[in-house]
Amino acid sequence: MGLNLAPLLIYSEQISPAARDALRAAHTAPPAERQQALEFAARTLHREADLSCRDACEIVGLDAAGCE
Repeated sequence: MGLNLAPLLIYSEQISPAARDALRAAHTAPPAERQQALEFAARTLHREADLSCRDACEIVGLDAAGCE
């Protein structure tokens, strides 16, 4: 099991408000909605924080296999 940095980034001022909101929503989402919320958070981090898709997925705890 890897280290999930998403809960720490929720409070980071170096992350955009949109990305922090997406991370917060993913962290508090009900189990049935968590996967979709994590994918949205990863896409938001990828776009807002200028991270690679792979890095954004790994940060939120997702498998980066879907990245191109």
